[in-house]
Amino acid sequence: MDILEQLNKEQRQAVEAVEGPVMVIAGAGSGKTRVLTYRVAHLLNLGIDPFHILALTFTNKAAREMKERIIKLVGSADAKNVWMGTFHSVFARLLRTEGHRLGYPRNFSIYDSDDSKRLIRAIVKESNIDEKVYTPNYVLNRISAAKTNLITAEHYNLLDELLLQDKMAGKPHIGELYQKYKNRCFRSHAMDFDDLLLNTYLLFRDFPDVMVNYQNKFHFVLVDEYQDTNKAQYTILKQLAANNENICVVGDDAQSIYAFRGANIQNILNFKKDYPDAREFKLEQNYRSTKNIVNAANSIIKNNKDQIFKEIWTKNEEGNKIQLIRASSDNEEGQLIANSIFEQKMNNQLKNDGFAVLYRTNAQSRSIEEALRRLNIPYRIYGGLSFYNRKEIKDLLAYLRLAVNNRDEEALRRVINYPARGIGKTSQERIIVVAEQAGISQWEVVEEPSKYALNLNSGTLNKLYAFVTMIKSFSAQIKSKNAFEISKLIATSSGILKDLNEDKTPEGISRIENVEELLNAIKEFTENGSELVPGMHEEQPDNAIKTLDVFLQDVALITDADSQDKDNTDKVTLMTIHAAKGLEFPMVYVVGMEENLFPSIQSLGSRSDLEEERRLFYVACTRAENRLFLSYAQNRYRWGNLTICEPSRFLDEIDQQYIEFPRRIATSVKPDQSGPKTYDPPVSTKKLKKIGKNLLQGNTGSIDFDNDLMNKIQPGIEVAHNRFGRGKVISIEGDGANKKAAVFFKNVGQKQLLLKYAKLKIIE
Repeated sequence: MDILEQLNKEQRQAVEAVEGPVMVIAGAGSGKTRVLTYRVAHLLNLGIDPFHILALTFTNKAAREMKERIIKLVGSADAKNVWMGTFHSVFARLLRTEGHRLGYPRNFSIYDSDDSKRLIRAIVKESNIDEKVYTPNYVLNRISAAKTNLITAEHYNLLDELLLQDKMAGKPHIGELYQKYKNRCFRSHAMDFDDLLLNTYLLFRDFPDVMVNYQNKFHFVLVDEYQDTNKAQYTILKQLAANNENICVVGDDAQSIYAFRGANIQNILNFKKDYPDAREFKLEQNYRSTKNIVNAANSIIKNNKDQIFKEIWTKNEEGNKIQLIRASSDNEEGQLIANSIFEQKMNNQLKNDGFAVLYRTNAQSRSIEEALRRLNIPYRIYGGLSFYNRKEIKDLLAYLRLAVNNRDEEALRRVINYPARGIGKTSQERIIVVAEQAGISQWEVVEEPSKYALNLNSGTLNKLYAFVTMIKSFSAQIKSKNAFEISKLIATSSGILKDLNEDKTPEGISRIENVEELLNAIKEFTENGSELVPGMHEEQPDNAIKTLDVFLQDVALITDADSQDKDNTDKVTLMTIHAAKGLEFPMVYVVGMEENLFPSIQSLGSRSDLEEERRLFYVACTRAENRLFLSYAQNRYRWGNLTICEPSRFLDEIDQQYIEFPRRIATSVKPDQSGPKTYDPPVSTKKLKKIGKNLLQGNTGSIDFDNDLMNKIQPGIEVAHNRFGRGKVISIEGDGANKKAAVFFKNVGQKQLLLKYAKLKIIE
């Protein structure tokens, strides 16, 4: 059977263009993953050695899905041997083999962001620098940006422009902290995520024989989501493909939304400049959304100047118009969204997991959550604390990491006195100081404390010896026991299980269950091998012992998109738009469509920033399959102050034939009734913006409110609110449309209310 018969004309052309540079511009819902999958399968069917194919993705989830599809098309033997995985997982594997040239052992640790922040916090403290000025987040982001742009610590401190920027920002010690951070990671035999890219670049730059070896190895390079690549990824790809230029990139410039992470949209816009002979294919048929949603999204993105022109179309049904929901406040917005979800569920017999609420910032979820809880609608927040970030999991993983790499400083600091064994804070600080003065790792000090002037009493020294002996005994058994056997031994012998079992509270029971789940995952790994990074461990035969070091590499390389808890229960999804990229839902609500919120106020300084915000809105809209709802509030609390909001300019960019204008849903819907709906007459967003400007200028325009009633509301009188109940007016401030009342309610305490929206009733 010809597997390519399952592709449409454009997809097939892109798959069959095997030789030379190829760029596939894949619009939202156009079958991007399908093209990548079939391209790999087609190469294998042509007789290409799977070891000569490199396929790079941004998430392990994407790599896993591709691998599963390729297996169905060509069988597991060939699919297993394709070099397939995320940029970080593939380059981590490469550095395990070649990293010794840069001074790293094969068993180097990989630090996650928490490890990095803990180390930076420690370095700042040891350097006697103001911890409030040099926060771990800021310092790490600055270091990460440098590495993403291929700037080493040594190079950073030679660049006057960067040093001046830091000085102007009131943080002149960033370069010094970067150098110390780099030295500490190196002594700990550790790399962070950015190092996996930077060190691969340095390896290719400084050791041309290594680069030539991998250029000859990878005859065909495929890259997913090319619009999200940063400078380091772009440069490494150029290095790898320089020999034969058989590089195929797939992406959509209209979905480039990660500039804050270093992604550079110019990489995809300039692909044909980098490769003048490149062939370009456009996938413009959308298989996901209705015509109204597709056409509305087209009308939005056409406003961007920096783009590769394409006209997305679909054969799907016309579908409902996009619904615009107007709320008087952010709290009412939450109520209207929850009521709408309830109504859609009841009227169309839908499940909760068919709904997604997307927002620009995490803080917006509060009012949505409260409203969903009132209607007993279950939800989950995507982007919460992931399984591998829970304390008890990180504690056990730290023991496992330390057993594999004794020099792992962050793992050592985490477990040297957990469970408590009498090696207190003072002793740990002495170890750190001595290690720093000697320029060695903390493990070397702990391993032979008698060699160094630690000034510890004999009792503490004995406890150190016992700790070191225990860790060394774990290390000695790593190669002879499989990952599960050694992990269970460490969990028991370290005292972690005993410590957790002593806590009989519901939280304590949950923690022990989490550790049990981790051990279950390790057990599954020993039986089935690596499922996290497809094609990454073919050098380890199926009948070989599945060792702990391989498992830890997989865990360390789990990305944000891979690490969410697998909650398969029927719940509404709440998430930021950035987190929603790559996902799709039958019903999508995009909330907070207001100026200075979406687009963000930070994006209004330049056209490139504003265009990225518009791409983000495009991504939000194209997540919807059947229905799309957009909502905005006329007033929103920010930093404790009620501010008047103007509808987002993006609403005005949607062709009006695809949108149903403001709708008000009664906020009195109860879980057991759908309640009546009231509709306002259609009004354009230009009219809404005019209303917003009038309000800002103190003009009431067409906004109706009872002036007589507002004048009667004075301090001391009793009033009733439809949500807060009975209350007493404490004070009044402001005039006209901006008149506000401080009211104390018996049930909820004091509230500040804008009278024109509060709908208070005076109790006689």
